[in-house]
Amino acid sequence: MRLIISFAALFLSVLLLQLSSGGVGPLDALSGLELGFTTTQIGLLGSAHFFGFFIGCWWAPRLMGSVGHSRAFAAFTATGAIGLLAHMLVVDPYAWTLMRVMSGLCVAGCYTVIEAWMQDKVTNETRGRTTGAYRVVDMSGSLVAQLMIGVLAPASYVSYNILAILCCAAILPLTLTTTRQPETPEAPRLRPWLAVERSPLAAAGVIVAALSSASFRMVGPIYGQEVGLNPGQIGWFLASFVLGGALAQFPVGLLADKYDRRWVLIWLSVAAIASSALTMGAQGFGTVGVMGAAFVFGLTTFPIYSIASSHAHDFADSSERVELSAALMFFYALGAIAAPFAASSLITAYGPDALFTMIAMGHVILVIFGIARMRARPSATTRTPYLYAPRTSFLIGRLMGRSRDSSTSKR
Repeated sequence: MRLIISFAALFLSVLLLQLSSGGVGPLDALSGLELGFTTTQIGLLGSAHFFGFFIGCWWAPRLMGSVGHSRAFAAFTATGAIGLLAHMLVVDPYAWTLMRVMSGLCVAGCYTVIEAWMQDKVTNETRGRTTGAYRVVDMSGSLVAQLMIGVLAPASYVSYNILAILCCAAILPLTLTTTRQPETPEAPRLRPWLAVERSPLAAAGVIVAALSSASFRMVGPIYGQEVGLNPGQIGWFLASFVLGGALAQFPVGLLADKYDRRWVLIWLSVAAIASSALTMGAQGFGTVGVMGAAFVFGLTTFPIYSIASSHAHDFADSSERVELSAALMFFYALGAIAAPFAASSLITAYGPDALFTMIAMGHVILVIFGIARMRARPSATTRTPYLYAPRTSFLIGRLMGRSRDSSTSKR
């Protein structure tokens, strides 16, 4: 409890930020439909968010070095709030695209500041408990953010104003804390090819993870409306996905630490193909069937990024942890930028089921590639522990890296 209290300001900022940023994606999708945007234009908004996210991950450490943690955090939250408030001032899909770049920049920048601050304060003894509490807060905020769609009216200034207020409120806990501001961390070099060198399968795995998660979270509201869900039910539909993914972490982690991770990744992809088919077929079983299918879809697809990340780290040494984590996030960002736009274009051409057909095809390719990689080289002789890896900033590797090394040394 003392540990959680000592990080209370950071965790409260994370919670408020997640409520704001987690709600804007589905709200934009429903608002776009209300305002007559095309499905492809709505998908472009999701892709723009992840483009801004990538820029923020790269730029944030450099801005912290120039102006300090608190000022950088205030600048990023102000950027996100401006983007939110401008939505109902300029109702145009391409103007909204720029605003979503701003929201992605805000998310990546704020998480970079928070994780750099945490990295400076934790010790080897408190690292595991701190990151565990951090992940619980982040997941809880994401879950509640999806449910907010049931009470936020689409295409309403009040709705975007509420999200902007939450974004602005995230400034207060961190900037008013009396804790000493930490030293600015060195920005990790971005070496994308490092992920391919350590594990081509891991690089492919994180791209497919982005294909699944980013397209579902950004384009899922369109699918929900197409199959007859109202806004409140769409919120539960998205929340079921997040809840399934959260609950999957522990059992999947046990399997990943006990068996060859490539087999775990392959069988998860097989399950993801089955859950995609289940989701498409669940429409005939009413709202409960659709919610249950979304839960199973999250259960089978959400852990894939963490499995791929752990597999890549099995072939890396301690000096490469931070740069490898950044490289994996780079490939995730590439997939996340492309996936929403591609999914929305396919929905326009072939109907709502095209979303899950695209995701299933991605997992089919990953299964084939995984089997090929198993024939190419043996499994790792020493393995790092499975860790849930948030896709939050390039600095997350600093928080996770020592946990991997310290746990491995105890084996």
